[in-house]
Order: sequence, then structure tokens, then C-alpha cells
Amino acid sequence: MERNYGKVAGITIIISLFLLILGVKYVLGQDLVIRNFIAFAIISVLVGTIAGAFLFYKLKIAYYIFTAGLLLGFIELFRSFISGNEGWGDLVGILSLFIYTSFGLVIGLIIEGVLFILRKNK
Repeated sequence: MERNYGKVAGITIIISLFLLILGVKYVLGQDLVIRNFIAFAIISVLVGTIAGAFLFYKLKIAYYIFTAGLLLGFIELFRSFISGNEGWGDLVGILSLFIYTSFGLVIGLIIEGVLFILRKNK
């Protein structure tokens, strides 16, 4: 998988773009305009690039934690969209996606940094 970082990044981009469009268009029921597609594409490319960079630099633990955070973020996004939260479901869903993904990124980098320091001191 480490050698196929480009394929993993591309698959991550496509899946996250698909899930964002699916969530907003069909689950939330909002009409999408060109700005939505641009924003979703930027978010998806950013997420895919981060996932590919983790594999490129052989940061497997950070990749798995980041991917788990991304998965939890999408689960929370769909849960918030479905439950509604009295009109705040769309905002809460998008914010939870960003928060879980950011936590996965930061926690993965912290763990990889600690492991790097521990390996270097041995």
C-alpha cells in the first residue's frame, strides 16, 4: 500500500467527494450549485493529498488514525443530517466532519512524532 500512495490518494478523493455530494444532495435535500462542487472538490483533494502524503512518507499509523477520523466524521455528518437537530443538522454535520478529521490528523501526527523521537533516542 505504501507504493500505491497515488492510487490511495485518488480513491480517497473520489470517495470523499461522492460522500459529500450524497450527503448534501440526497440526505439533506439541498440543491447544489457550482460553488458547492468547487468547495467539495477542494475539501476532497485536501483530504486525499494528506492521506497520500502519509503513505508517501511512510507514516502508516498517522494514515490509519487520519482515515479513522475521516470515517467517524462522515458517520457523524450523515447522522446529523438524518436527525435534523431542528435546523442545525447541516451545520453540525459539516463541523463534525471537520472536527473529527482534524483530530485524526493531529493525533496521528503527534503519535508519529513521539514514535520518531523514541526511535531516534534508541
